[in-house]
Amino acid sequence: MQSELYKNCHLCPRECGVNRLAGEKGVCGETAHCRVASSFPHFGEEPFFTGRSGSGSIFFSGCASRCFFCQNDDISLGHHGKLVSENDLYRMAKFLIQKKVHNLNLVTPDHFWPHVQALCERLRKDGEELPILYNCSGYSRPEMIREAAKWMDIFMPDFKFADPQLAQKCMGDTRYPDLAMASMKEMVDACGFLRPWDPDGIKTAKKGVLVRHLVLPGEVQNSLDVLGMLHDAFGPDIPVSLMSQFRPTWRCRERQMLDRQITRQEYQQVLDAVQKYGFTHVYAQPLPRMLF
Repeated sequence: MQSELYKNCHLCPRECGVNRLAGEKGVCGETAHCRVASSFPHFGEEPFFTGRSGSGSIFFSGCASRCFFCQNDDISLGHHGKLVSENDLYRMAKFLIQKKVHNLNLVTPDHFWPHVQALCERLRKDGEELPILYNCSGYSRPEMIREAAKWMDIFMPDFKFADPQLAQKCMGDTRYPDLAMASMKEMVDACGFLRPWDPDGIKTAKKGVLVRHLVLPGEVQNSLDVLGMLHDAFGPDIPVSLMSQFRPTWRCRERQMLDRQITRQEYQQVLDAVQKYGFTHVYAQPLPRMLF
């Protein structure tokens, strides 16, 4: 794709300004040639999205956040995937739609926004009405979220860090909390809160925002501050998914940071804070048995 947005690239908050059209790689690690790691009906998302037929997920390779502990590091940091054309991407989406998935789930799409926008426009011209889901790290330029909101029905951002210094250690940008909060406000303004809210997945979500947060080992205060910031900005009805599945990667062990799983006590502290704040729409994951 020859979109000028890939030239002197400012799609993400890194604003690295490289010419991806000329084959240069941005901080995201990708050129202007779209790379996709996988596409399939995904049953590992929250039940609001998977329902009975799955969430039609397309995983884009690369990521501007570059969190060293990324749970999909083979995709985000290792750039596993294959190069695809606009037509290839369109065929992937149409195949998923034919599988009767409940939504089209675009995972880490920020740095390939021109391709994503063209895909959405083409699907809507086809008359496809399937909800389109923007599944992102929270590390976005608010201006780009305003553009995305013209096409997206659902936003599922991570809110990883309330602590700027923890953000710096993990992904190299103290601005993460402010940028994520500003981006989430754009999402909520455009789409409201996730609806319908059905944790059993019988009625899958059609519109709105769900915020994800991954609880990190030894960083309970960060999670408590995340909840406090969400409550202050959006009130107790903001839909939240609290994730417990953190697994240390080899990079965690190499850095000797976040090099263990979370404990039951840590996760329970976060759940207790949920009750303290009075959140009304929270999806909590079960803890693996081996955690103590």
